[in-house]
Order: sequence, then C-alpha cells, then structure tokens
Amino acid sequence: MTPYFTPGRRSLAKGALAGAATMLIGSDRASAASSAAPFLRLPAPDGPCPVGATTLHLVDRSRNDPWEPEIGVREIMVTVLRPAAPGHGFPRAPQLTPGAAARFAGLAQRIHPQLPGSGVDWAATLTHARTGAPPLPGRRRVLLYSPGGGDARTTGSSLAVDLASHGWTVLTVDHPGDASQVEFPDERPGRERVRSTALHGPPDAAVFRTMIDTRVADLRFVLDALGLDRVGVYGHSAGGTAAAQALHEDRRIAAAANLEGYLDQMDGELLPVARQGTDRPLLLVGTDGFRDARLDRSWGALLAHAGPVSRRQLDDAEHWVFTDYASLVPQLHRAGLMTAAGRAAMVGRADPRIAVPAVRDLVRSFFAGHLPS
Repeated sequence: MTPYFTPGRRSLAKGALAGAATMLIGSDRASAASSAAPFLRLPAPDGPCPVGATTLHLVDRSRNDPWEPEIGVREIMVTVLRPAAPGHGFPRAPQLTPGAAARFAGLAQRIHPQLPGSGVDWAATLTHARTGAPPLPGRRRVLLYSPGGGDARTTGSSLAVDLASHGWTVLTVDHPGDASQVEFPDERPGRERVRSTALHGPPDAAVFRTMIDTRVADLRFVLDALGLDRVGVYGHSAGGTAAAQALHEDRRIAAAANLEGYLDQMDGELLPVARQGTDRPLLLVGTDGFRDARLDRSWGALLAHAGPVSRRQLDDAEHWVFTDYASLVPQLHRAGLMTAAGRAAMVGRADPRIAVPAVRDLVRSFFAGHLPS
C-alpha cells in the first residue's frame, strides 16, 4: 500500500480554454455569449468539521485486472476523507487533477453525451477537503463509496465531503477499467499513469456481470487491505448494485445504501441479494425520472423478503442527481453550455438547492440510524 497526496493547487489542464468566469449556482451572469470557461463550484458541506483528504494506491496481487490482463495485478485508487483538525495552510483538493481532467475532457461526451464537448476547465473545480490537513484524533465510523458505471470516484466528492464534515471517515473507491479515467502515482507495464476506461458504449450482459463482480471484489479488498470491520457502503448506479451485493457477501458490512442501482443482471437474472434478501439494513433510493420496470422488478423482489430494507424516491430528479452533476450540470446549463433537455436528462429539473440537501440528508440519516458511533 503506497499513500500519496492529491495535489491541492488549482491548475489548468493542457489544451483547456484560457480564462475562467466565477459563477455561483443560480448566477445570472453566465451566458452562452461568454468566451471564458465557467468556474464550476461544488456546494460546501454543512457539518461542523473541516475535512482532510489523502489518496491511497492499493495493489491486490491475488487478482489480475479483468479489463487489462497485461497489468498482472488489480490496482485500486482510494481517496480518504475524514474530519480534520482546524488549521491554516492546507490547500483545497481539486475534484480532478490536471492529468485526470485532461483525459476526462476527451471522454466526457462519450460517458455522458449531454455534457459539453468543449468550453469547460475541468481541472479548476475544487472540493471542500484540504490536502494534508491532520485528522482529528479518535475512532470514526467508516463508509465506502462506489461510483456509477463509467464514472470516477471524483464524481461523488460533494456527498463524501459532506459526510466527512459530520464525523465520518469516507473512502471513495475507483474501479479502474470501467471508470472514465483513473490517475495513479506513476506508470507501470500495461498501463499509463492516467488510465482510461476500457468500455466502449453501453455494456452488454457479460460486461455488466464483470463490472459488478469486479466492484464487489474491489470493495472487499479495500476492507482487507485497511483492516476494516463494521462499515457502511453506499454507491450510485452500478456502484449501488455493488454496494447491495457486497452487503450480501461480506458480514463486515453492517449497512448499505443503493442509489438507483439495478439488482439484477442485464439478462434478467436476479442478484443473490434480491433473491435471498438481507438481514442487515439496506436503503434503496431512486428518482421518478429513472424509474422503470426493470428497477421495480429487481427492487420489488428484494422488498418482498422480510428484512430491514426501505425504499425512497426523489421527485423531479434524474439518475445523476446523486452525484456532483446535481450541482455542476445546472451551472453548465446557466452558462449556455448545456441545453435544458440535457440538464433534465442528467439530473432532472429540481433546484440543486433542494436536490443536493435531500440526497445528503437521506444518506446521512440512514447511516446515522443504522451505523451508530
């Protein structure tokens, strides 16, 4: 296990458009006529604690990488967010490092066709976590986060930082190969320093099965590598699927939250957690915009079992409202870089000042009730 620190200085990606215009959520100053790239802001956490960030590079030598077998091992990148001691001189961590941002800029429309193909400095957005800030002493409850298929762990920064500001230690976990891009501390045979997704278009049934199996194994490896027990896991989309199935497979996971992930394979076969149920708390959260027969069938199968499973729904919302896009997409829309239809397709029409706190409150209250300190 090799720790390294994410650079905390905002810098520009190579080839990014020059200039940045400060833009708050809901600002009327941004317009399509502006020649400057918008300065996208993530919402601040509302907990009492400052947050520190550290990045870990974990190597599982017992597994090979399923997407790039020539690598020879399975590598995972993790960001650790935890309450920090008050202090000055610790820079805010960027959402994306310059290298990752440059790679994402070329992949953005392939991952999310509604996103703009140019005009955004993806390296300029800062999180509200501080690199190098010393952690507060004491034991903390631990949560793991698994992002959606095609997304990197950085797309869940806002929610993770907010949870950490309320006293949790949150580990955001990348799943290289299906994540859009993952930056490692260095190169190695079989991969570049910034590794791009191996997926080209929507997954078929076999690829989806590999995604979920790999993600569950990744989460369990993080528990092994860091010696963790009695943790919570939450995830979005494929990450939510993996969180629910990992709960089923690993008793070290005490509770899980599935943020709109299917509980079946693409061929219709139910996952074991849906077939057999669970004896530990599991939260299912969806949106009215993404709800479909497949989701209802797979979630309904799980809910039919007696067990501590609950379902909630966010209205006027869409699939990526559970991610940083909930706040970033409305800003891009206001800047004239996305259409109203594109915004609605990604996050729905709910105001981020309502949607962001709603997601935070659901996840935080669930784990506070089922994973007490």
